[in-house]
Amino acid sequence: MPGGRLTQQERQQIALGLADGLAYAEIARRLDRPTSTITREVMRNGGPTAYRADLAHRATERRSQRRRQAAPREAEALPQAYGRDAEAVREYEEVFTTVMMGSGLPTMMSRVLACLTLTDAGSLNASELAQRLQVSPASVSKAITYLESQGLVRRERDERRRERYVVDDDVWYQSMMASARSIAKIVEIAREGVPVLGPGTPAGARLENIARFLDFVSESTARAAQQAREILHAEPRTLSDGAAEPS
Repeated sequence: MPGGRLTQQERQQIALGLADGLAYAEIARRLDRPTSTITREVMRNGGPTAYRADLAHRATERRSQRRRQAAPREAEALPQAYGRDAEAVREYEEVFTTVMMGSGLPTMMSRVLACLTLTDAGSLNASELAQRLQVSPASVSKAITYLESQGLVRRERDERRRERYVVDDDVWYQSMMASARSIAKIVEIAREGVPVLGPGTPAGARLENIARFLDFVSESTARAAQQAREILHAEPRTLSDGAAEPS
């Protein structure tokens, strides 16, 4: 990463850039930093609307101090396929995790989802997840239960009857459809409240408008997911050297 850790002055520049509505890539260009560095910095410190340079700097110092005091045993670096840079993969996984957290997923669920998504196989068992993330099997189990309830992972048995957790292409389609159904349920409940509060009242009108808006969003989400589903099963792109990626 150019220049090492972010300085307090750089964090102030990030805050100013966010206030001006600049994209992460533009802020990164102005600071001569990778876009992933800016994304991770913002998402782990409140997101674009709540980022504060002084608070972010103090939080980083506290995290660094805790790491030095705890001196945790670092997990052994896993060998990388396709000539990938292990440090770049680790950095990207952290960015992916923080973005998932910014979307509303709890921390451990975000870490598990990122870990599964970024494996070539798209699946791991409980012990593999626990080892990679350096967490307890109980934490993995809790995260998987939550992710499964959201339609983001599924379970299957391997040839040795061990349970594996899978993030495959269709999981994202199923998750979008589950989201559409969840929104449709809100529409139903909102419309039930209109006659209760009175169609001509401010509260009744508000519920009707909410129902109309969310009904459109639900139908559009489901329609878009169905139309785009084939993209999830498209042939892999070729690598930069011209060789096709193995399936």
